[in-house]
Amino acid sequence: MSNNVDERLIAKLQELSERSDDLNRQLLEQDVAGNANLRRPIDQELGRLRRLTVPYHEFRKVRDELQEARDIVEDKSQDPDMRELAEAEIGELVTRHDGLLDGLKAAIVTDDDAAINSVIIEIRAGTGGDEAALFARDLYEMYRRFCEKKGLTVETLDASGSDMGGMKEVILNVKGPDVYRLLGYEGGGHRVQRVPETEAQGRVHTSAATVAVLAEPEKINININWDTDVEEFVSRSGGPGGQNVNKVSSAIRLVHKETGITVSMRDEKSQHKNRAKGRRILLSRVYDHHLRESSAQRDSARKTMIGSGDRSQRIRTYNFPQNRLTDHRIGLTLYSLDKAMQGELDDLVEALQTHDKEQRLKDL
Repeated sequence: MSNNVDERLIAKLQELSERSDDLNRQLLEQDVAGNANLRRPIDQELGRLRRLTVPYHEFRKVRDELQEARDIVEDKSQDPDMRELAEAEIGELVTRHDGLLDGLKAAIVTDDDAAINSVIIEIRAGTGGDEAALFARDLYEMYRRFCEKKGLTVETLDASGSDMGGMKEVILNVKGPDVYRLLGYEGGGHRVQRVPETEAQGRVHTSAATVAVLAEPEKINININWDTDVEEFVSRSGGPGGQNVNKVSSAIRLVHKETGITVSMRDEKSQHKNRAKGRRILLSRVYDHHLRESSAQRDSARKTMIGSGDRSQRIRTYNFPQNRLTDHRIGLTLYSLDKAMQGELDDLVEALQTHDKEQRLKDL
C-alpha cells in the first residue's frame, strides 16, 4: 500500500511541477509579460504551487543522488574506494529522501487548508439551559487560550451573554499561519458531562454546545450584490431584560435571498461597524455553503473521518468527573481534560491531523 501511495504521490507532484513549468513559460510570452491583469492570476497560482514544487525538486535531486550511489555500490567494476564512499553516503541519503517524502505527503494533502489563514468560529449553546451557555463560554476560553499559545490573532465579532455569565452565542475571527489546520476539526456538536454550578444535589448533567468553523480566504470567489442579493433590516440593539442599549438603530440583520442564510449583528454601537462585520460573516457563510455543495463528492472520504462540521453531529465529549476528553471521530480518549480546557490541545490536534493525512493519502 505504501509503495502505491508513494508512486501516486510522486506522479501527482510531477504533474504539478510540469504545470509550474508551463506557467513560467506563459509569463515569458509577450502579451502576458506586459499585461498585469494576465500576469496576476498566473503569479498567484505559481505562488500556491511553489509550496509543493520547491520541496519536490529537492526530493527529486536527493532521489537521483541516492540512485546514483546505489548504482556505484552494485557495479563490481567500480573502484573499491569509490564503492565504499558511495555505500557510506547511502544511509544519510535514505534519511533525507524519506524525510522529504514524508514532508511532501503532509504538504500535498493539506495544501488547500494551508492556504487559509483566517477563519470564523461560531460557538452556540445547545441543550442544557444555563449550563449549556456556561459550557459555550468554556469552549470560547479554551479556544482563546489555544490560539494565544499558537500566536494566532483572535477578534470577537459578536457575543450574546446569559444571566449566569455564560454565552448563548459568540462569533470569533481567528487569523494566523495554519489556522485552518489547527482549528478546522472543531466543527460539530460538543457534549459536556459535569455537575452544574446550579446543581445542589451534586448530580452529573449532560449539556451541549455547537461549533462551526468557516474558512475566510483572503479572496472569496463569491459575488454578492449588497443592494439586490441581500435584504437588510435595521433595529435598535437590545440589552438584558429587553432594555435598549442605545436609542440609535444600530443592530443589523442581513438575509441572503438565494440561500436564506441570515446574519444578525448587534455588537457595536455603530450601524456602520455592525454592517461591516455582518457582511464579513455572511460572505463566509455563503462561501461555506457553496464550498460544501461543490466539494461534497470530492471530500466525502474526509468528511467520513473528521465529520462534515455539521453542528448536529456529536464529535466530542468532555467528562469532567473523570477528567476525560473523548473525540468520537477517531476513537481517541485523553485523561487530561483539565489541561485541554486551559488550551493545551496539541495532542488532540496532532492525532486528528495524522489520521486525516492518512485518510487523504489513501484517496490520492
